[in-house]
Amino acid sequence: MIKQTPLTIRTSPHLKKGLTVPQIMRNVVYALLPVCAWAVWQFGISALAMIIVTTLSCMATEQLFTAISGKKSTLSDYSVVITGILLALTLPPGFPLWMAAVAGFVAVALGKMLFGGLGQNPFNPALVGRAFVQSITTWTPGFLPERFASFIPSSLALPFMSPADSSDWIAGQVDAYSSATPLSLFKFEQVTTSTQDLLLGMVSGSAGETSALLVLLCGGFLIARGIMSWKIPCAVILGALLTATPFWLMNADVYPTPLFVIFSGGLMLAAMFMATDMVGTPLTPAGIWIYGLFIGFLTVIIRLFGGLPEGAMYAVLVANALAPLIDSVTQPRAFGTRLKQQSGEEA
Repeated sequence: MIKQTPLTIRTSPHLKKGLTVPQIMRNVVYALLPVCAWAVWQFGISALAMIIVTTLSCMATEQLFTAISGKKSTLSDYSVVITGILLALTLPPGFPLWMAAVAGFVAVALGKMLFGGLGQNPFNPALVGRAFVQSITTWTPGFLPERFASFIPSSLALPFMSPADSSDWIAGQVDAYSSATPLSLFKFEQVTTSTQDLLLGMVSGSAGETSALLVLLCGGFLIARGIMSWKIPCAVILGALLTATPFWLMNADVYPTPLFVIFSGGLMLAAMFMATDMVGTPLTPAGIWIYGLFIGFLTVIIRLFGGLPEGAMYAVLVANALAPLIDSVTQPRAFGTRLKQQSGEEA
């Protein structure tokens, strides 16, 4: 008697990778841990407290919304942990902790749960929270001697009160310092920063954006593990290079070098961990390249001609909004479509 195997009929996709969402998200958390460690080493306990506050705020907000809606808790998929960590890494190390908690709430409430939760949010939640608390604050130089003994004074500001001036706290530890970020120095003072300092993180900036080399290596870990495609990060960097190079060739005294553009600010973090959010990116092969190139292009344009020195955050958010449109205009032709049309014309 021949044993018959039952035929199972399923909808596409018929091929799938043997990775679950929690496994993918857990690997992203692993990739972000060295960046967090560097931020804490560079800026001290204020950076550590901010990472903890934003992560707990994001987790509490997601738990609250799932409980209100009667859904099963989704904390175990690690996606909200990534949101909290990424949010902290985009904030200045002396950012008031109570505002960091508010940013975490907004990131998850408005950037994720409002749209239905994981897999349905069109925008990167961490950047939604970052955009909500966008403000000018004092940037703190790294490696200050007292960074592990006391908080940056502005970190401990009371809710709705102006943050304390950290200048005296900084001046008491070093003879001279500059708290401006490399992007601010170039935009407002035409002062450039060496590529070596940008790569190694010997500059001021947001907690997790100072070392471009470390962010690049951590993103490379995800690519090597097959968690992330190399195409979007490469497209973002290529877009920035193609946009910045002509301006630099036209007038090197006014416009920054292409290397300065890709290694400074949050471009590398955005290319590796923000633009690659699986929900807000196009799905078509051509759309992926258009999406990444557009982010690189828009980042440079905002930096050169906008009012703010940084533009990576807004570039990713705008590209997230355009992702459905990019997908619709780059849909590959269905197999046999042209032959069917020709047959119809001949008939």
